[in-house]
Amino acid sequence: MKPRFQFIFNDAPTGVEPQIAVEQTPSDEELMDAYSQAVASTAEKVSPSVVKIDMQQRGPGGRLGRGGSGSGFIFTPDGFILTNSHVVHNAARLEVMLTDGRTYEAHLIGEDPDTDLAVIRIHAPDLVPVKLGTSANLRVGQVAIAIGNPYGFQCTVTAGIVSALGRSLRTQSGRLIDGIVQTDAALNPGNSGGPLVNSRGEVIGVNTAVILPAQGICFAVPVDTAKFVLGYLMRDGKIRRAQLGIAGQNIDLPRRLVRFHQLTNDSAVLVIAVEEGGPAKAAGIEEGDVLLALDGEPVAVIDDLHRMLTADKIGASTTLTVLRRSQKLDIAVLPQDSQR
Repeated sequence: MKPRFQFIFNDAPTGVEPQIAVEQTPSDEELMDAYSQAVASTAEKVSPSVVKIDMQQRGPGGRLGRGGSGSGFIFTPDGFILTNSHVVHNAARLEVMLTDGRTYEAHLIGEDPDTDLAVIRIHAPDLVPVKLGTSANLRVGQVAIAIGNPYGFQCTVTAGIVSALGRSLRTQSGRLIDGIVQTDAALNPGNSGGPLVNSRGEVIGVNTAVILPAQGICFAVPVDTAKFVLGYLMRDGKIRRAQLGIAGQNIDLPRRLVRFHQLTNDSAVLVIAVEEGGPAKAAGIEEGDVLLALDGEPVAVIDDLHRMLTADKIGASTTLTVLRRSQKLDIAVLPQDSQR
């Protein structure tokens, strides 16, 4: 370790030499050793909680055929496992392999394609749950470690940093997940559903996607989102959201309309279809209406609408502000459960 000298002058009597404080600056080798030790100890701590998930789907004639595989991690001592929805969706049979080689059949507890999260469960003794951390205080540049089963290579560990925060990622259901964690910890097919952890071995995200053929651009659902969703999945098997029964597309608004109605946004959502028997139809929403706001909150793009239609809106009187042939209207609607 290389010493670094710092001179501290005091009011010592004449003839007395000044004090010298010596600060120890770690060498590059020592810093790398510390980083390696952090990654190694984290991998050792978290790996027993990471599982390999194999799923089978029914083919022609009802026969079970190979589906695919992914990762997951145990988060309770009694066998609840968090993974991605796309890893287990439409599975006829799920099989989980632990790091010690034990294999168990798993059962789907619930899934939420809108956040690409799912909870499954196994019944097995001596399980090691991982600790769920928080994603609220993540910082760009901090160490991020991914553990999973890429291409079936069990408990593969990759390390990198948190590259960016607050990204948005569209799921296979078409909804947008906000607050996505971007990392350069290498992910490959099979890593999906595995944990992204910090140097203390706490889960900070659920690995979910990569951008191909790009390298070092990988994404994880933040653990705070996962904790919110898994509570509903464990209790209800699903998460409830409100819906209006419309199809829409993003449009730019003419400047004259923005100025005339003193709008805060220059974009909105054009209603291109209204579902028969849906809440919007019952309220009198028409094709061609332009959605400007929901309960006074501006709707600039359709993803704003998705974010606002939470479970508390189900059955609650909600005001839609729309433009209809340049006339601004407030229309009351009762959103319904999207699971109906």
